[in-house]
Amino acid sequence: MFWLSLLLLLTMSASAESNPQKAPADVTPGSITYDEIAYPHAVSYIPLVVYGQDVRMAYMDVAPVGVPNGRVIVLLHGMNFGGFYFARPIEALRNAGFRVIVPDQIGFGRSSKPIIPYNFHDMARNTRNLLQKVGVTRAVIFGHSMGGMLTARFASSYPDMVERAVICNAIGMTDIRWSGTWNTADDAYKTTMAQSNDQNWAGFYATIRRYFPGVPWTPEYEKFVRILYAPSLSADWPRLAMVRAIYRQMPFLDPVIHDWEHIKARTLVIGGEKDYDDYPEHARRAAKLIPNAEMVLIPGAGHVPHIQAPESFERELLKFVQ
Repeated sequence: MFWLSLLLLLTMSASAESNPQKAPADVTPGSITYDEIAYPHAVSYIPLVVYGQDVRMAYMDVAPVGVPNGRVIVLLHGMNFGGFYFARPIEALRNAGFRVIVPDQIGFGRSSKPIIPYNFHDMARNTRNLLQKVGVTRAVIFGHSMGGMLTARFASSYPDMVERAVICNAIGMTDIRWSGTWNTADDAYKTTMAQSNDQNWAGFYATIRRYFPGVPWTPEYEKFVRILYAPSLSADWPRLAMVRAIYRQMPFLDPVIHDWEHIKARTLVIGGEKDYDDYPEHARRAAKLIPNAEMVLIPGAGHVPHIQAPESFERELLKFVQ
């Protein structure tokens, strides 16, 4: 009876998790500028010209609650997200008196999707232009995943603007030019466009599932798969597929590990200890190479600790920035 009950429990648990190989029928085509995705605060835009193209950059500018501390923190998103997934950190930081600015980089979230040669220099400059536009001369710069790479580039390029830096579960912690295989944007685009809906869903599902290791699958996690998948049903998907093919080359073409030694601001390297197998080792190496850095690992958390382990994450973040 014990083994029968255990088998029934496992079967019920498995059935509660969506079939990763089959796209759900209730997902409708989504905008490639995430128009239908709820953002936690009002979204504004600034116009930019990039590679001769008129574009607009989306951002949230959130005022502190209660007594302002006179400080600003900028939250830089990861490659498979936009500013919308920072809802809880925004509240924790504004409740602590911070003004919180959350841009969607060009090519991501609600910002324009031009077909351009994406790189961290341009992203850092666009972020600087945004801060100048909204009257910010100095801020704490926080970056998650790809945003961690961008934080390194921003902090090393514009040191006078960086009060402190936080690099959270960054990708690009090694120079993959010597260990990876080059894939052109055209080849990546062709592969993507040849995939079925089920294959697209399975790929996005596998990506997000890896972000949250060791925990039951929940609708909160699945919503991120749906956000990634919905634009693939849109008539504008070919444009976004090409944009994704280009910017996914950035860790290969534009490594930032050589930026670390040039970061002058006090820096926190923080991340979930259950991120990819070598992450703790790579985080320790980064913290040693950044001149004034410390490191914190969030026990049991994976790639997105501000969602998987928010209490622990917020405690460590606030302790550092305050």
